[in-house]
Amino acid sequence: MKKSKFALMLMSALLMACAGAENPTEANIKKLIEPRLGDNVKVDSVKETPYAGLYEIRIGDEIRYTDKTATYLMVGHIFNLKTTEDLTQARIDDINKIKFSDLPLELALKTVKGNGKRVIAVFEDPNCGYCKRFRKQTLNEMDNVTVYTFMYNILSEDSFTKSKNIWCSADRNKAWDDWMVANKAAPAAPSGCVAPNDKVLALGQKLRINGTPAIFFADGSRVPGAIDAKTLESKLSAIKQ
Repeated sequence: MKKSKFALMLMSALLMACAGAENPTEANIKKLIEPRLGDNVKVDSVKETPYAGLYEIRIGDEIRYTDKTATYLMVGHIFNLKTTEDLTQARIDDINKIKFSDLPLELALKTVKGNGKRVIAVFEDPNCGYCKRFRKQTLNEMDNVTVYTFMYNILSEDSFTKSKNIWCSADRNKAWDDWMVANKAAPAAPSGCVAPNDKVLALGQKLRINGTPAIFFADGSRVPGAIDAKTLESKLSAIKQ
């Protein structure tokens, strides 16, 4: 009787081990695929998807796919042909969301238009042509919005100087608009004035912002790059604030 029970337990253990081999865990897939991607590649997470037996490989804010044996790597977007939804982009948007209330708004310029009920945060470099166009052709068309502008200096050393001069101006918002819209430079910052340039740079890097403008909305979603007034209005209208 004891031998029979022991044999049954042993058989159960073997079956569980076999099942584990046939259905590798996400941790095992990560262990297998990370060295195959190269020495400098760090896989942040592996997640089983509900489609086609694929596993999602997240590297920073990029999404790749592999099979259960981590033998194949698929690069590109997956679409649901019934709904036309871009499943990969939806996932990227989700992992790139932030908690808007966690943004250190004291490091940003604040502009209120109309009742200011709708809120966005924008990361801009003073030397960014797309940022200037976004401000001229999009933000100037908007009403009833509060805009927090983080001066995010990533294009040149000169960007840090311009941002500091603007931050240290008597009227920061006017100085920023003068530069971005009218190309009128702010006077040199007075001695002893400290701008939050380094803190904003660290914040942008933490949020994985690689280009400007980068727009964040109250629901935590982001849009990389300049958009027109119609698109911005549509996005703001869809968010409950």
